Amino acid sequence: MDDAWTAVRGRPTRFLASVWPWRSLAYVATTVPIGLGWLILLFVVLTVGVATIVVVAGLFVLAGLPTLAHLAAAGERRRLRLIFPGLPVSRLPAPRDREHGRVAWPETGVTVLLVTLFWLVDGAVVVLLTAPVVLILAPVLVRHDVVEVAGWRVGNTGEAWLAVPAGILTLVLLAYAVTALACGQAALVRHLLDPPEAQLAEAVQQLRRSRSGLVDAFETERRRIERDLHDGVQQRLVALTMTLGSAELDLTDGPGLDLVREAHQQAEQALADLRTTIRGIHPQVLTDHGLAAAVHEIAGRSPVPVHLDLALDRRLPPAVEAAAYFFVSENLTNVARHARARSAQVHAWTEDQALIVSVVDDGVGGADPQAGTGLAGLRARLDALDGDLHITSPAGGPTQVRMTCPIH
Repeated sequence: MDDAWTAVRGRPTRFLASVWPWRSLAYVATTVPIGLGWLILLFVVLTVGVATIVVVAGLFVLAGLPTLAHLAAAGERRRLRLIFPGLPVSRLPAPRDREHGRVAWPETGVTVLLVTLFWLVDGAVVVLLTAPVVLILAPVLVRHDVVEVAGWRVGNTGEAWLAVPAGILTLVLLAYAVTALACGQAALVRHLLDPPEAQLAEAVQQLRRSRSGLVDAFETERRRIERDLHDGVQQRLVALTMTLGSAELDLTDGPGLDLVREAHQQAEQALADLRTTIRGIHPQVLTDHGLAAAVHEIAGRSPVPVHLDLALDRRLPPAVEAAAYFFVSENLTNVARHARARSAQVHAWTEDQALIVSVVDDGVGGADPQAGTGLAGLRARLDALDGDLHITSPAGGPTQVRMTCPIH
């Protein structure tokens, strides 16, 4: 079971046989000495602070109260793992208010509850737990003296054995009561120290981390496919073209030679197509020399003249470089196919821990990201990296496609 509250709502036999009644009892029982200890400490600090406030020293003593509240709240957060084992063990982060020297009210609220209400209620419950224990032990205790529990006097062995089932039933009921009390207190403390907004922010961060991990895994798989094609299929095609070339030299003129020549041409074309495919999966120049060199290679293959302005003085994370590479490749391909442009420009620079790449052309404009899968795929890739894609393409041009990607 995930936590105490899930257990207490389950089957009674399973709950009573689990560790949750004991964990809940430990949570409730430890509240008493902890709450009482903090009460004494805070009382001493307040007393000393108020008594010495006239000589200014008391102000410094009282200024330490937020720190004490922070320490008390940090301890409570760690105790929450008795009820919510899935909570990570981490140092309680200082709220923004506390960072500026002001009172952290959630921590203060938890501390006030701990030193006033919690330890008193939990102490009363712990005292009540002695009643069913005495009833269960009545057959032993009655041999030495009369046993009295909540007005019920047990004076002989027969009455003592009647008290045993009553004690067991009371103990079962109190097990549920103690667990419910522990769950309620722990849930209140958790709500104060980790409000839903903070939990949502943590969930968003976790989602971003997992999404980034998927991108890295995807890039690793792309590289594996590229390596397998380069070292496997490409080498076989090279061997095939060499074999067909040798066959051309050995055959005399006739239909057989014509077929071999045609097969040789088809094998060479398949080899060229495979090399283009491999380059598109993951270019080796990007891995070896970085984004700037890879963009120069793309621009060199473009049928449209491309002016480059790349202010990139360092290597970037592989996922970011890959996203930028395919962004430039896709956009220059669109320029060549659809824009009817005379020239294009590629600008790239880093700013505020983000990579910004812009592709501009002087074509006819009217680029529609919904018309094809290329720009939509770029947007999905950038979304996975918390990036952004912006397109400006009025009719008649010019067209500017700009990506912004954080550098994690």
